[in-house]
Amino acid sequence: MNRAGTFGLCALPLLIASTTAALAIDLPTRKAGLWELKMARAGAAGEEIAMQHCTDEATDKKMTSSFQPMSDEVCSKQDTQKTATGYVIDAVCSTAGMTATSRSEITGDFNSAYSVKVTSHHEKPLPGVPKDATMTLDAKWLGPCKSGQRPGDIVMPGGIKMNIADIEKLKALMPKPK
Repeated sequence: MNRAGTFGLCALPLLIASTTAALAIDLPTRKAGLWELKMARAGAAGEEIAMQHCTDEATDKKMTSSFQPMSDEVCSKQDTQKTATGYVIDAVCSTAGMTATSRSEITGDFNSAYSVKVTSHHEKPLPGVPKDATMTLDAKWLGPCKSGQRPGDIVMPGGIKMNIADIEKLKALMPKPK
């Protein structure tokens, strides 16, 4: 697996855990259709991960309600505040023996684009995960979902396809808290 793939596998659970807290406070639902999601780590040249996610209102709500219990399990702190430009979340989350203290800043209109910037400090980071990191997720609405796609379909790097409706399978991939 290349470094970008390793970065994505290590970073995705913490990004999900640290941003899911915001979803519990009723962030606007994303516009239905196909969203391009680009995740990048600051200072890591060439380590951008791009995904596409077909969604609708029901799928976004289901994703929120499915990830919230997982976030509650791995995060000992989840403080969310609405700001003039979006939301700020301060969280402390632990997974796979690694604890991350993070600050997430969410901006955008959820109709055409939104961004999530996560600044984190990791105690006992996994190999390949820096002690201090900044990640961004930039999302852009591309239009209607492609022919043959259904809400929840995600196309990940390498052409891997899955549907977020299989949330129990995703939860099984997450390391269990000790």
